Amino acid sequence: MSDSPKRPRIVRNDYKALHPPTAASWQPSLAVSVVIPAYGAQEKLDLTLAALAAQTYPADLMEVVVVDDNSAPPLRLPELRPEHTRLVTTTPDSWGSAHGVNTGVAHADGQVILRLDSDMVAYRDHVEAQMRWHHTADYLAVLGHKRFIAWEPGRLTPEQVHEKVLVGEAEALFAIEDSTTHWIEKVIADTDGLTAHHPTNYRVFIGATGSLHRDFFKTAGGLDTDLRLGSDTEFAYRLSQAGAVFVPETTSSAWHLGIPQMQEKEEEGRRQRVPYIAQRVPLHGWRRTAAPRAWRVPLVDMVVHVGDANVAEVDAAVAPVLGGPDGDVRITLVTGQGPAPQDRASILAGEGAQLRLVEELYGSESRVRIAARAPEPDPAVPYRLLLPRPVPLRARSVGRMLQLMERVDAGLVLGEIPGGPPARLERTAAFARARHITGTGGAGIGDSAGRNDSAGINDSADIDQVVAGIWGATNFTDLVAPEPEGSVFNPPPADIARRFARKYFNARQRARLRAVLKR
Repeated sequence: MSDSPKRPRIVRNDYKALHPPTAASWQPSLAVSVVIPAYGAQEKLDLTLAALAAQTYPADLMEVVVVDDNSAPPLRLPELRPEHTRLVTTTPDSWGSAHGVNTGVAHADGQVILRLDSDMVAYRDHVEAQMRWHHTADYLAVLGHKRFIAWEPGRLTPEQVHEKVLVGEAEALFAIEDSTTHWIEKVIADTDGLTAHHPTNYRVFIGATGSLHRDFFKTAGGLDTDLRLGSDTEFAYRLSQAGAVFVPETTSSAWHLGIPQMQEKEEEGRRQRVPYIAQRVPLHGWRRTAAPRAWRVPLVDMVVHVGDANVAEVDAAVAPVLGGPDGDVRITLVTGQGPAPQDRASILAGEGAQLRLVEELYGSESRVRIAARAPEPDPAVPYRLLLPRPVPLRARSVGRMLQLMERVDAGLVLGEIPGGPPARLERTAAFARARHITGTGGAGIGDSAGRNDSAGINDSADIDQVVAGIWGATNFTDLVAPEPEGSVFNPPPADIARRFARKYFNARQRARLRAVLKR
């Protein structure tokens, strides 16, 4: 098994193993499309294009696609602009930056997409600095650096900007002491430039300036146009799920003309984004403080192969998860057959009885699905727990497996099940990257591509080895409870005080006792 030259095996997010080319020896070969979603603000767009016209990246390898999101009056292309610049207008079926970016990518010809806001004045080597990284691996998400400056209309002309950028003096356009940095700089510093892996490293890859290979953009599915705000955060999360490595490029920079909404109106901006991000990004901090419930995208996909187990055994595996603090989960019960027959003869004969009972017990639970075959892995769900058969789970066993996975930063945790194959807790991002770099499946496909096992249990030892190498693997030995805990068929025993009261007091006396104790 050999890797593509552009698919090196990067451990977690340690991109420092890569060695981007230096200016003296570099001969770029990748074409880049700079996609600029824009709505109004013609003056700022003119300055953005003037700076891009002075970039060091070869003009024959760079195109600019400006996407007008139906501005009134319509935007126009100024005379001072890069040689290969086009202006397209979004379709009226949607609006917003996500729709603008997707439209620009659809019109782009470059192998790499660099998204740049229409109020950015890039330093002379801004494009080149990001492109150096993309020549080393095809699954990087490279974040460009920027500083925010309060903007005064008419302060600069496109000619002034172009002149300064062309001679490498873009930093002199504004006073550094009058500018501010973005909050993501603190995250980057705290994680040693993102090389100290954390599941939420993706959150720095937002807006303004960033780049990735076009094929990887498509693999992740593009931006979600249903999100008018926060679409970049949600897209960055899906990139991480597809196995992306996030690289902060800090050797160059750019000026952001104006203070963004999330700095000027932070509280209101957060309130407008929370419902959308929380539904779609299980790893986001806003989600972690919420009580377990059914979400659009769960934290864990749990797949249980039911086989010939009875309803009590199924309940012993499912109830402790749904009823406890680990309830941010979607459970699929794989039956290996169609729905239980409901006709008179079948019911009276007891045919399909256990399946019928399972369907009745969990048919109204929104977090449980009953299916004949295991579903395809959902690339948006960060973790997938696979049980080869129903076993009585300990309370908090799923949460403790997750804690172990994060504590040792593993991509795979094997949970011991007596007398059979182990349970598997898989990190979606790790398996997506393993399949991408080995060419055995598209990034984001997940762990079960090409499997015929209805239980959804991964039998690819090669992929497991790759995951162990790039992310690590470990074992968990405390998954199964000696006896079922907290299910319908095995309710927890009453405490000593309750048993004493039932033995020595009648119902009326117990009611009086409860009333006295509540006082």
